[in-house]
Amino acid sequence: MQKYKPQKVSSKRKKIEEFIIDETQVKVGSQYIWLWVAIEPKHRQVLHIDISFERNMLVAERFLSYLIDKYGKHHISTGGGTWYPQACKFLKIKHHTHSPFEKSIIEITMQYIKDRTESFDDYFPCKKNNCKLKHVKQWFFLFIDQHNGELLS
Repeated sequence: MQKYKPQKVSSKRKKIEEFIIDETQVKVGSQYIWLWVAIEPKHRQVLHIDISFERNMLVAERFLSYLIDKYGKHHISTGGGTWYPQACKFLKIKHHTHSPFEKSIIEITMQYIKDRTESFDDYFPCKKNNCKLKHVKQWFFLFIDQHNGELLS
């Protein structure tokens, strides 16, 4: 699994109307990291996933920039974090807070990913000091490829 290198983590569907984005804290080994996830609401595919040690406007901007480069500019739906409106304003994209429907979609997806990540870490814990979490990113890519593949079949 350490050698898994997906060509890309992306949606095979071409029409994307909006990005629903959220972040959550996940414990990996002895440290907590931020898990950033973007999904599209119609088919509920995960468009992008990333991890960081911090949660701020610069990380949000980097995450959103990747989505824009990959899929073009679309409306952004997020939770109440102050870092999103700032990043969206800087990137000149429209932003709104999750509707109850959008919130339910992203929360279910986040809990699904979080549960499996913590289970993975229970069975295959990281034992390196000062780990850069590359193996965690690789696991996320593999997991999301599998998740999106199941949605398309």
